[in-house]
Amino acid sequence: MNSMNYYIFKVFLIFVSLPFLISQRVPQAKYLPLIPMYQDSLFSGPKTVGRLENREIDEASGLAFSRVHAGILYTHNDSGGDPFVFILDTLGKDQGKIILEGVKNRDWEDIAVGPGPQANTSYIYVGEIGDNNAGHREIQIHRFPEPKKLEKSQKVKPETLTLVYPDGPRDAETLMIDPITKDIFILSKRDSANILYRTTQDAFGKKGKVELEKVMTLDFTMSVAGDISSDGSQILIKNYLAVFYWQRNPGETIPEALSRNPVILPYKPEPQGEAIAFDPLGKSYFTLSEKRFQIEPVLYRYHKK
Repeated sequence: MNSMNYYIFKVFLIFVSLPFLISQRVPQAKYLPLIPMYQDSLFSGPKTVGRLENREIDEASGLAFSRVHAGILYTHNDSGGDPFVFILDTLGKDQGKIILEGVKNRDWEDIAVGPGPQANTSYIYVGEIGDNNAGHREIQIHRFPEPKKLEKSQKVKPETLTLVYPDGPRDAETLMIDPITKDIFILSKRDSANILYRTTQDAFGKKGKVELEKVMTLDFTMSVAGDISSDGSQILIKNYLAVFYWQRNPGETIPEALSRNPVILPYKPEPQGEAIAFDPLGKSYFTLSEKRFQIEPVLYRYHKK
């Protein structure tokens, strides 16, 4: 595709996406500090690495790389889908699914992979955190160890953590696990300045509902996905129009890193892009969209230069 055709395509995609963006009820911010909107040269532009082979994945709303199996990613559908975590490779080829027993998919919105209670064990975290109308008093996170073998279909019984917000129900689509502290972060979506909340691994052992800690606000809105690199040194958060990037200095907490203005990374507009993930080495990030406007989901890779 030459540059002129690519420009026309981007304009067309933004135009056809307007009804969707309007339907998301994007809030009007009274004031947000100026964020330098520049395109950093750390990562390349998008490369199409494949289309999803499994047609069951039509509302992919989260993406995470395995720490056990090379070249393997996990994803899931959002609200109303089956309680399945789908397994695919970096070319979009189907590698099976994990069925979560005893739970429902009310509105799964993100997935993360990181450490957990058992040493030297990688865990998958599924965020039941979507709430478009802010009408649910509680949210949940399901946790289970990564499978040692990839199978066409396998079942797990996850641990479930029930959470409440300290300031009332929120819609959220971003779940991140800090590989250094093991803290669990949830970022709200529809506030004019999105709010970061935190809980700890110990919360899984508590009875009843656990209240999240309100940590900070960020100077953008409509966050739909995020990830922290496996060594904890890089952070990604995306909304529908941009990918925000932070380098985390040694000894810094996640909130301390996020308090700085982000760098804006390359991002090709997607019909409804709600998934992003670092590869295990932190040398590239992948994005994936839900199926929308009859456009089949494409797996994109952005490589570090």
